[in-house]
Amino acid sequence: QVQLVESGGGLVQAGGSLRLSCAASGRTFSMYAMGWFRQAPGKEREFVAGVGWSTTITYYADSVEGRFTISRDNANNTLYLQMNSLKPEDTAVYYCAAVRNMVPTRRFSEYNYWGQGTQVTVSS
Repeated sequence: QVQLVESGGGLVQAGGSLRLSCAASGRTFSMYAMGWFRQAPGKEREFVAGVGWSTTITYYADSVEGRFTISRDNANNTLYLQMNSLKPEDTAVYYCAAVRNMVPTRRFSEYNYWGQGTQVTVSS
């Protein structure tokens, strides 16, 4: 069992930065690949970024490649998403998720555990 709690969302102007955190409970955090997803009003939940057991394995959506960086601290059971050069279209609720797998997947249906989400709003 893994419980996930996101934090770090907020309101930021276009071009600004935010850093999201996801605190995980449990002693097996390092055995889960992790992902960030987002969902804007009226849209489907979409994959943003994923990281495997090892931080050398990372995946990004094309829309955030080069602007967002996913990382994890297994010693402190925490997942991060550094978001730079934010755009209004990045506005959404951001969720972290865990999948019992070595590498992340882009399919939200394959994730086993989810956080409650944190709102990110980017103004133009």
